[in-house]
Amino acid sequence: MQITSKFTIAIHIITAVDYFKDKEKVTSSFLAGSVGANPVIVRNVVGDLKEAGIVDISQGKSGIELVKDLADISFYDIYKAVGCVSEEGLFHFHEKPNIDCPVGRNIHKALDEELLNIQKAMEAQLGRITLLDIVRKTREEIQKEEN
Repeated sequence: MQITSKFTIAIHIITAVDYFKDKEKVTSSFLAGSVGANPVIVRNVVGDLKEAGIVDISQGKSGIELVKDLADISFYDIYKAVGCVSEEGLFHFHEKPNIDCPVGRNIHKALDEELLNIQKAMEAQLGRITLLDIVRKTREEIQKEEN
């Protein structure tokens, strides 16, 4: 099980959009160069972020812009925007446990609540971290490089 790289790509995109907003026209091609990913992947992630109301895309002078304040964008918002988890949840249960086996017959009952609790705890933590936190840390690292 692994959360798709779309999650970290989305965080990278938002951080770059904020950083370059007054320096460059931020396009999906420009972002693809920063992310190191195919522009199609970047366009797909940007589309997810647009649909979630996090960015806006202008074909004119400005390119891609943030429409939400960084302090109002949590990791959880991004996690949901890029579809990190299907509706069935974070953990995918194996399809056909053997009902003739006492473990196979009862493993779902034993695991389901625990796995749901783990997912809820992870999602709560994702909700505590904002993009403002990441943008600040990124700018601190850039400042260290420049000194």
